[in-house]
Amino acid sequence: MADHLEASVTLPSDPASVSAARAHVLTTLMEWGLSTDTEIADTIRLIVSELTTNAVQHTFGQSPTFTVDLALDRDEHLRIGVTDSHPRFPQRLPAAVQQDNGRGMVIVRWLTAERGGRLRVRPTREGGKTVFIELPWTGPAEPVPAAGQQEP
Repeated sequence: MADHLEASVTLPSDPASVSAARAHVLTTLMEWGLSTDTEIADTIRLIVSELTTNAVQHTFGQSPTFTVDLALDRDEHLRIGVTDSHPRFPQRLPAAVQQDNGRGMVIVRWLTAERGGRLRVRPTREGGKTVFIELPWTGPAEPVPAAGQQEP
């Protein structure tokens, strides 16, 4: 397998884009060899949902788009990042406020740690931020051919 694989998609900050981001990530991971009917795929699906929902809901219209980046390094580490142009970093809300919402980052942090990964937030040069997770890769050594394609 290649030492480094990447994929990216930029979507409008609209609630409908959350499912589009999820589909992009799962399709890419499937192309890289991860079965979508596994526990780790379900974990990734939930993490991407939470991160992209945050990019849509908590940028208060100040980020017209968000970008989802995926990177697989040396068949060992998978990184998924969601970048928006709003400068405010995610904040943990007090428990009393979290009754209806506000638990997304807690869920992401817990799921990432449970899988042996880590969560980070970094500012972008343009003044926004990227929230990303890094997980140990559990896929096969070779990507599977896309539907309808034959291996060389």
